[in-house]
Amino acid sequence: MNNDLTVLGIESSCDDTAAAVLRGRRVLSSVVLGQTSLHADFGGVVPEIAARAHAEKLDGVVRQALAEAGSNPSDIDAIAVTAGPGLIGGVVSGVMLAKGMAAALDVPLYGVNHLAGHALTPRLTDAIEYPYLLLLVSGGHCQFLCVSGPDEFRRLGGTIDDAPGEAFDKVARLIGLSQPGGPSIEHAATGGDAKRFALPRPLLDREGCDMSFSGLKTATLRARDKVIAEKGGLTEQDQADLSAGFQAAVADVLQEKCRRALVASGPVRALCVAGGVAANQTIRAALETVSNANSIPFIAPPLALCTDNAAMIAYAAIEQMQTREADGMDLSARPRMPLDTASQAMLGSGKKGAKA
Repeated sequence: MNNDLTVLGIESSCDDTAAAVLRGRRVLSSVVLGQTSLHADFGGVVPEIAARAHAEKLDGVVRQALAEAGSNPSDIDAIAVTAGPGLIGGVVSGVMLAKGMAAALDVPLYGVNHLAGHALTPRLTDAIEYPYLLLLVSGGHCQFLCVSGPDEFRRLGGTIDDAPGEAFDKVARLIGLSQPGGPSIEHAATGGDAKRFALPRPLLDREGCDMSFSGLKTATLRARDKVIAEKGGLTEQDQADLSAGFQAAVADVLQEKCRRALVASGPVRALCVAGGVAANQTIRAALETVSNANSIPFIAPPLALCTDNAAMIAYAAIEQMQTREADGMDLSARPRMPLDTASQAMLGSGKKGAKA
C-alpha cells in the first residue's frame, strides 16, 4: 500500500455529511456533520431533506476537512466517494462533487462501495491481515462477511428483513424514546430488567447464519401493548425493561450466529465488527465472548469510525488502488450495491439491482 498518497474521501449515503483526508493509514482529518435535528420531528430520516442538506453542506465539510488536515486542494492525489448503496439523492450529491473536484484537480476518481468502507475499517484501525470475519451491523445492513482482500468479500449470512439498527429505531419509536434509537435504547436499558419480558430469539432454531429482526420488533410491540392495556401507559421503568429485553435478544442472536459464521468461514485472523450498531457495548461484549472462546483477536473500531464517516471511504480507495483502475466521469450513483455479487440477493431484486 502506498503510504505517500493523500486521498480526500467524501461520504453522503444517508444522514451524515462527511469528508476526510488520509495519507496511507494516517487520518489527517475526519469531519462528520450529522442531520439528527433536521429529521427529529419525523421519527426517522426523510430522504428529500437529507439530499438537500448534503447538497448544501458538502462543499463546506470538504473545506473544513482540508483545513484541519493542513492541506490544499493541490495536495490531493486522488478523490474517493461513496457511490452506493444509500439514499440516492445523497449519493448523487457526493458523486457529483467528487467528479467536479477530480476534473478540476486532474486527479483519479474512485467510487467506493459504502459497505466496503465499513468492511475494511479494521485494516485502517488495526492493520489486521487478511482473511478476517466481519459482522457488518448498522441501520441498513447486517451481514457476516469473510474479507480476503480489498475487493474480496464472501457473504456467509445476513438479515432476511430488518437490519438491527432499523429495528432499534422502530422499537425506540414504539416505546416513546428519542431518535436515533440505538443510543436511546442502550441508555434506557442500563436501568432495565432484561428478563422481565419473554422476547424471542428469531431463527436460532434454523441452521446457518441468516438472521431476522422483524418478528422481534413485533413481539416487543405486543409486550408494550399488554403493558399499556394493564396500566394505561408506559412508565420509565417499563421503557427500561423493554429496552433491556430487546437489546439482550439482539445480542443473543448476533452472538450465536457469530459462532456459526466462524465455523463457516474457515480459519481467520480475527473477528471484527463494524457499522453503527457496533457502538453498542452490550453487543460488543457478547461478540467478544465468541472471539475469546475461539482464541482469536476481537477488533471493534472506535465509535467515530463505526458510524458513517469519510475516512473509511478514503481508506478503502487506498487499498483498492492496488487491485483496480480508477473510475471515469461516467461513474454512477447506485442505491443498491452488494459487496458479494456472486451470492444471491437476500431481499430480492428490482430494476436498480440487488437490495443486499
